[in-house]
Amino acid sequence: MRADFYLIANKPRFIEQPLLLVCELAKRAYAAQQPTLILARDHEQAHAIDELLWAFDDDAMIPHQLAGDDDDEYTAVLIVPPDVDTPDRPLLINLRDRCPDQLCERVLEVVSADPDARDGSRERWREYQRRGFEVNKFDM
Repeated sequence: MRADFYLIANKPRFIEQPLLLVCELAKRAYAAQQPTLILARDHEQAHAIDELLWAFDDDAMIPHQLAGDDDDEYTAVLIVPPDVDTPDRPLLINLRDRCPDQLCERVLEVVSADPDARDGSRERWREYQRRGFEVNKFDM
């Protein structure tokens, strides 16, 4: 099991719009044929990611939807608001304030440039280590 932290620090487009990094990670996951859950912080963020995935790259078509439909198991990328149950997937992109309970092979944590957001990411880092995950950091 592996947890990768993507710290937004250097690239202006991600600093200005952190959800673009989420879209890029979902694009890579889809290209690698990794069924993915994006765990959104709230319903508003879930809808924003849904809209952005349609528009962020004119050359990319990433099959995605908000979780909770009968087609969930066939959709490559599911955007999951809180309180929506979904089957486990090998890859999670976590935008929530706590470590996910779902079983997975790999978790991607997107950490904004906001210093207050970094405190929570440090706690999740330690929790992943406690759970036996290999933990990595990437500056974006």
